[in-house]
Amino acid sequence: MKKLLRYLRPYRMQTVLAPLFKLLEAAMELLVPLLMAAIIDRGVGNADKSYVLRMSAVVAGLGAAGLVFSITAQFFAAQAATGFSADIRAALFRHLQKLPHEQLDRQGAPTLITRMTADAQQVESGLNLTLRLALRSPFVVFGAVAMALLVDGRAGLIFVAALPVLTFVVIGVMLLTTPRYKRIQRGLDGLLGRTRDNLEGGRVLRAFAQEDAEISAFTRENEALSALQRRTGRIAALSNSMTGALVNLAIAAVLWSGALRVDCGALTQGQVVALVNYMSQILVELVKLANLVVSISKAMACGSRIESLLELETGMPQAEKPLAPAPTEETVRFDHVTFAYPGAGAPSLSDVTFTARRGDTIGVIGGTGSGKSSLIGLIPRFYDVTAGRVLVDGVDVRDWDIEALRRRIGFTPQHTALLRGSLRENLSWRDEAATDADLRAALEAAQALPFVEQKPEGLDMQVEQNGRNFSGGQRQRLTIARALVGRPEILILDDSASALDFATERDLRHALSGLTDTTVFIVSQRAASVRAANRIVVLDDGAVCGLGTHEELMRSCPVYQEIYYSQFPDEKPKGGAQA
Repeated sequence: MKKLLRYLRPYRMQTVLAPLFKLLEAAMELLVPLLMAAIIDRGVGNADKSYVLRMSAVVAGLGAAGLVFSITAQFFAAQAATGFSADIRAALFRHLQKLPHEQLDRQGAPTLITRMTADAQQVESGLNLTLRLALRSPFVVFGAVAMALLVDGRAGLIFVAALPVLTFVVIGVMLLTTPRYKRIQRGLDGLLGRTRDNLEGGRVLRAFAQEDAEISAFTRENEALSALQRRTGRIAALSNSMTGALVNLAIAAVLWSGALRVDCGALTQGQVVALVNYMSQILVELVKLANLVVSISKAMACGSRIESLLELETGMPQAEKPLAPAPTEETVRFDHVTFAYPGAGAPSLSDVTFTARRGDTIGVIGGTGSGKSSLIGLIPRFYDVTAGRVLVDGVDVRDWDIEALRRRIGFTPQHTALLRGSLRENLSWRDEAATDADLRAALEAAQALPFVEQKPEGLDMQVEQNGRNFSGGQRQRLTIARALVGRPEILILDDSASALDFATERDLRHALSGLTDTTVFIVSQRAASVRAANRIVVLDDGAVCGLGTHEELMRSCPVYQEIYYSQFPDEKPKGGAQA
């Protein structure tokens, strides 16, 4: 939590002025009981109406001044807290954009969303209350004790005796609740993750009639979290009830002691009223302080979680002197590459070696889980190899400047990703200076121009979240067009035509074959998608079991033959003979 405080530096003035004005308000409040005692003893006791009116005007003036100080303090506290949380969210978002894929995979989307929303909001609320009450409440409590001793030393000893007990209660509640609030936030992460999975996989759940099972699982997690929150709430509630009981006992002791001393003439009635008012102020401030402790406990737990995320190492390790070489004929080379995901028991790729030259079209095919996406994810350095090297233009990708490397690559992910905004904004990611002619050329190559031109807004049409106002095939063609803008040196299509009909995919392959200066990687489970490639890499359980043209693989690679004939059974020779 301490490391987050650096985001308060731009708000140093507000963090000083907010407590200062709260202290001024508290000072006004501490003077009121003394004035009320004077009104009772001198004004009411002597039937002096003019004195009562004068002092009442003074009390009203103190109240007005306190109100002004309170509003001013609240303004500065809100300004500091909202700015602080906004800066934290901005820093966290920047940090998340730089995290390597393995960290994003490990943390998970639900956890990251919770950190940026609920946790940041809790930190903001905790800071706001801290600036307003952290100094004010103790100042009023100790100030009330000092004023009580000033009114009457003997009665003030009751205040002195009650204060340590009250402090013990408040600190004890804080120590008990802080770890529980951390567990509550972890439970919220899990609940959010389950909710997200259910919303995204709603069709699958209905298809397998798993609604009741998921409702039961959600109910169990939700009830467990609710039970923990109730237990924590009961402990937090002890603070208010116990402080209230202790203060009321102290008030009773003040009244009993004060009555005896008034009877013997050692105290006046006004002084007893002042003592009771001071004890009431202590009660109110301790209740506020107890709530502040609960809020601070939550804020510290949430702040620690945000801080742990900000401490994660960002980006891939950079070379001391990163390079950005000139394009060469040998665009990509895999040199005995082995790759395993962090924490995985077995490698996803084993001893992969092949070369792609400029203008080549490389098909990557294999069964589900054979390592196709893992293979092409190493080219833009989404992950680092475990052994071997991946070279782009003759240089190990680990020696490249990452931004320079990725600027040369056009990438379409397996799962289409379009962001809310205009179509022009989505297409211009690779080249913000791209003209409308450039965008239309990319759309034409991706076979997306016809349906875009049918829209009255054209390139200015709005894309909804996740591109849900487009069909699956339209989304895939738009992501391919986005990758083509700027004519990348390397184009990677990760199963990006799975939703296209065969005719559209054929036209797309024909358009891509005209990119003579671009090395194209086509990852697919369709043999028809890679059949015309210059070379086809066949993967089986992470290893290359075939490398060559379609004709060569049909003669020499049983795995490729099995894939091909399963999709084109009519071409299978009679009697099971190989082609």
